[in-house]
Amino acid sequence: MKTTTESIVRAERLGKQVASPAGVLSILSEVDLDVQRGESVAIVGVSGSGKSTLLGLLAGLDLPTGGRVLLAGSDLNALDEDGRARLRSRRVGFVFQSFQLLPSLTAIENVMLPLELSGGVDPAGVARAMLDQVGLSARLEHYPNQLSGGEQQRVAIARAFAGGPELLFADEPTGNLDQRTGAQVIDLLFRLNRERGTTLVLVTHDHAIADHCDRVLTLTGGRITGESRREDN
Repeated sequence: MKTTTESIVRAERLGKQVASPAGVLSILSEVDLDVQRGESVAIVGVSGSGKSTLLGLLAGLDLPTGGRVLLAGSDLNALDEDGRARLRSRRVGFVFQSFQLLPSLTAIENVMLPLELSGGVDPAGVARAMLDQVGLSARLEHYPNQLSGGEQQRVAIARAFAGGPELLFADEPTGNLDQRTGAQVIDLLFRLNRERGTTLVLVTHDHAIADHCDRVLTLTGGRITGESRREDN
């Protein structure tokens, strides 16, 4: 793990409750965590433990009902939706289980889009270079339905890194892939993460994937119940 004392994302007494027919349901309760720059952290737990909810709160895609999240020093509770979106566009990249590619855009257009929206310099050149790095230089003009699942996730990874994010959130990035393809995607994700010095927060139910990270947090019933570091594994 890289030696640093600067936090890039911190949760303080984070809670999330939602209304249900049976009453108020507590998804997360009193979650504290601190992720330092350059660190890779996995959040593991069974389905329904609150992993994806926690990731969404850390990224400002949703707001907590208790506590707060500090992302790159900004209190997400103090920002409106547009403010949180601007912060994410400058500092954050995402890789989702379902790829989240726009079906009407080609591979290169999918990677270019967020660069264009953020006013990036030479979106086409950056997108082409990123797709070359993930091994898809021959697939630039292919649409998502012309790509395999592994190729679609490679496009998503290229898109996530293209804007030079400080922080990358990955939510079950191999969940829709077979084991062999998933292993290749994970190797690619961690290689790019190392090369670019990005901070990675990864949600997964797969402990073999989690063990690639510097630190592993276990979430059980909406609470962090365990922590291990790579040297302990």
